[in-house]
Amino acid sequence: MNSKLPNVGTTIFSVMTQLANEHNAINLSQGFPDFQCPDELMERVYFYMKQGKNQYAPMAGLPVLQQQIADKIDNLYQLQINAIDEVTITSGATEALFCAIHTVIKPGDEVIIFDPSYDSYEPAILLAGGKAVHLPLIAPDYHIDWEAVKKSVNERTRMIIINNPHNPTGSVLTEDDMLQLSIIVKVNDLFVLSDEVYEHIIFDRKFHQSVLRYPDLYQRCFAVFSFGKTYHVTGWKVGYCIAPPMLTSEFRKVHQFVTFDTATPLQYALADFMKSCPQHYLALPDFYQQKRDLFCRLLIDSKFTLIPSQGTFFQLLEYTAITTQDDVDFARALTINQKVASIPVSVFSMQPVREKYLRFCFAKDDATLVKAADILNQL
Repeated sequence: MNSKLPNVGTTIFSVMTQLANEHNAINLSQGFPDFQCPDELMERVYFYMKQGKNQYAPMAGLPVLQQQIADKIDNLYQLQINAIDEVTITSGATEALFCAIHTVIKPGDEVIIFDPSYDSYEPAILLAGGKAVHLPLIAPDYHIDWEAVKKSVNERTRMIIINNPHNPTGSVLTEDDMLQLSIIVKVNDLFVLSDEVYEHIIFDRKFHQSVLRYPDLYQRCFAVFSFGKTYHVTGWKVGYCIAPPMLTSEFRKVHQFVTFDTATPLQYALADFMKSCPQHYLALPDFYQQKRDLFCRLLIDSKFTLIPSQGTFFQLLEYTAITTQDDVDFARALTINQKVASIPVSVFSMQPVREKYLRFCFAKDDATLVKAADILNQL
């Protein structure tokens, strides 16, 4: 059998988590918290399960949850949308990303993505018959070279994918970035897929520059978000896509044949919690900045060098003062020998990578971070 994805294997997240489990290592690799979601949210899930809300939800999502999302978007980004026509609940953000790509990408189309890039983008592009055009982010702050973007656009270019805040580097886009993107999209009649799953995890009092802040840009966009990242429930796999009515209509044609709908009691519970506890997501920047600052402070005397992450719950550590190993080998050795698991950043890039970085997840209890840092400080 000829594989449709001959160069794709098991994701690095699964590989490193399995290695961490095999060697009883502290898992700072895969991006999930090691603490619980709010008790009230769990109680609402149980309530709706007991109420019998266990059958199919509407394909596009429960209207009560769609409306809570629309109200939140209005409050945060001053964009008024029609909940029924512009909000689609999906089985995780990864499903939303896949469906958005398949909504507009046809054989021969090109999609610009920025390396290091999240690993689900290119396989979805390839399965749609498209081609991923990889452009490097510029280290050490990992910013976009917009002149390079302009030069890469041609008659086959159909979409640009942005990830803001950015996984794995923790960089964030500025207002100027969004304005430059908007011009390129308008001039070249392109679509944008905006992966914003870490929208609330942004630091140092910066404002998240969502595509939803830019009405003209939004008319050509799919914006993707994750309840898992916001409410510490990555295993629930509940996300959503916001897009203008015409794009949403086409998006749902794909979505209905991928997962059709998403777990009903989870949707009811999330709607209730969004209404009763909006302070939860508003407090996330300070909550995670405390963890970022703790992790960085604990490593101040280590041989690693770092620039504090601007967003997400990941921190890059540069390790050239420790070893000449490539990042894949070093990450593996660190997991097996020192019992701390991380993610090698080079696996997210098509081009050769000179920088020596590992990505560590700090969405952990403080005690876990202290224990990991004690080990890393001994290197």
